[in-house]
Amino acid sequence: MNTLLSKTLFYLLLLSVITACASDQHNTSGKQTMHKYTNHLISETSPYLLQHAHNPVDWYPWGEEAFRRAREENKPIFLSIGYSACHWCHVMEEESFENEETAALMNKLFINIKVDREERPDVDQVYMKFVQFSTGSGGWPMSVFLTPDKKPFYGGTYFPPEDRYGRPGFQKLLQMVSDYYHNQKDQLQKNLKQVEQAFQTELAEGSASEIPTRADFNSAAEQLTRFYEPEFGGIGNAPKFPAVQALTLFLRAYKNTGQQHYLDMVEFSLENMAQGGIYDQLGGGFARYSVDKEWFAPHFEKMLYDNAQLANLYLDTYLITKNDFYLTISNEILAFVRSEMSSEEGGFYSSFDADSEGEEGLFYLWTKEEIYNLLDDKSAALFCRRFDVRKEGNFEQKNILHISVPVKELVTEFNLSEQEIKSRIQQAKTVLLKERAKRIPPHLDKKIITAWNGLMLSAFARNYQVTGKKDDKIIIEKNATFLQEKLIRGGELLHTYKDRQAKFTAYLDDYAALIQGLLDAYEAVFKSEYLRLSKILVKQVNKQFWDSVNGGYFFTSSKQEQLIQRMKDDSDQSIPSGTGIMALNLLRLFSLTEETGLLKKAEQIFSKYGSNYVSNPYGYASHLNALDFYLAKPKEIVIVLPQGESADTLLQTVQHQFLPNKVVVLQSYGDKESPVNASILQGREAQNGMPTAYVCYNFSCSLPVTTAQDLLKLLR
Repeated sequence: MNTLLSKTLFYLLLLSVITACASDQHNTSGKQTMHKYTNHLISETSPYLLQHAHNPVDWYPWGEEAFRRAREENKPIFLSIGYSACHWCHVMEEESFENEETAALMNKLFINIKVDREERPDVDQVYMKFVQFSTGSGGWPMSVFLTPDKKPFYGGTYFPPEDRYGRPGFQKLLQMVSDYYHNQKDQLQKNLKQVEQAFQTELAEGSASEIPTRADFNSAAEQLTRFYEPEFGGIGNAPKFPAVQALTLFLRAYKNTGQQHYLDMVEFSLENMAQGGIYDQLGGGFARYSVDKEWFAPHFEKMLYDNAQLANLYLDTYLITKNDFYLTISNEILAFVRSEMSSEEGGFYSSFDADSEGEEGLFYLWTKEEIYNLLDDKSAALFCRRFDVRKEGNFEQKNILHISVPVKELVTEFNLSEQEIKSRIQQAKTVLLKERAKRIPPHLDKKIITAWNGLMLSAFARNYQVTGKKDDKIIIEKNATFLQEKLIRGGELLHTYKDRQAKFTAYLDDYAALIQGLLDAYEAVFKSEYLRLSKILVKQVNKQFWDSVNGGYFFTSSKQEQLIQRMKDDSDQSIPSGTGIMALNLLRLFSLTEETGLLKKAEQIFSKYGSNYVSNPYGYASHLNALDFYLAKPKEIVIVLPQGESADTLLQTVQHQFLPNKVVVLQSYGDKESPVNASILQGREAQNGMPTAYVCYNFSCSLPVTTAQDLLKLLR
């Protein structure tokens, strides 16, 4: 397909998804640093772009200035896309973009544009699709060559400075691409037409089918089990990602069928993940993925969106099993986010880099000598045994902490009680965490992204529903207020916020995740304003993103910059598909409003993409989770609260159950302006001056109940 690839470069790009973390090295001494070079990125707010602001490369941000110059000078464009927490992005910067000879060649032959994929996921989405269908895979850093009118004609990911890994050296590649662009115009035009045809083929709209049935859902869940890795849990082999939506699908399948193997797969996966190196055994929080199938060696970056989704998955598993282990991990994740990734204004930061002091994972690694210097000998021996700390190291002469020996074995080995073992380990972790805080930490990307904040808002809201922790309630309300005040301007939602600047019109996933977070926040603290805002945002999504011709949602709104393709966001990636989240949002709001247009749009999504559900359940797991809500028909739970009474007992009865297909409404005394305008509220009154619950299902409601025992019977 890529003629330049086959006829000019003579290289096969055997590319794999390279996702890791690049260090954003800044001066923290407070002294002014003199730089030899400063380019057009210097006025940006993105930490990733600012990282490159003093490269000798004459970088431009994505914008008309760069494209105008490319047209005027008749130069092709080199587009480099990455993100702050990307290890191989940092490697390519160090090897090529900081190299004066390479930079001079780039500046001479190309107009160079640098994009933060987290700020401009629309740009990333389009050119990633090109790289994937032209090379067979993709990843970051992404390197794409464009014509001045933004059309791609060659691309890949990381390129080394010299020929290596079956990839051309970057300087050689630059010269060959430039020669091709200027001297092989006929072949270039032919190639561009092939690219256009490939986009049309890749993005062709399938015909709608019947809405999938319960049999289809069951078949998709069973199909997904074939990709389960039984030795250590999880989906697939190395590199191994948490696959939260897929495991959530297994929990729903267990709820529906009672088949134990679904729950067993989730529990085994979550236990191994939490005991592995992918989990920060001292500070909490998960790294983005494991480079091996054992969950042992992570790519050490920590992403907000992973930890939001995993907190909910561990919480759901707790609700099913009532095993405190899962609740503990969920709480530790949120404690980490509360402590390390929360802004004073109320937003949540994006990510921690993998690198510190120029070395990946250095912040998290230990030597055995360090541990013995910090702890008494018995505690050190116990800790090292528990976490597989070796003199020679278990990872590049140092040690990744991971749980290798269960507590019960340590009881016998060290002749201590289980309580004493746990106490010593906890004390040791406290000491080591305090010592670790003295190290130079990985860079924290303080960019606040609406979609990721919506996911984390949901995590704190759902945790508060179960635990009732006052700190969580404060965070929920502070974050929701922050998002409303800082990321909604002129009635329009924006995508990012940093340095007191909100930027970029919001994308589909921003709307979808925020609506989900607000719905969960409503069911946590029952502030009517959250429902009102959800309804407003859904109307905006349906007006600005819905494809009135073929159905489904575009990733970009009708008000955003139109790129060479307007693409849809139908399948799950690192975060759930915006379309999948929206399908569930539509159904939840339909239960609260009975607006049939919401139901019809959800049904259109299911019929449009339903043929993919069984063939690709991993990519459409978020759709399947929404489909389960639709097929099950949700329980609509109304709690009526008399003046001066508390609903805590009835709410705890509801929220301590695994009920993924439910909506909860609290009708307080004197509340005459509820945003819930569905029939489930009509005629609902408190009985005998007591908090009273009604459970409605499939347009039929139960008799009122006032005790937890009676409510539990209705829920079951």
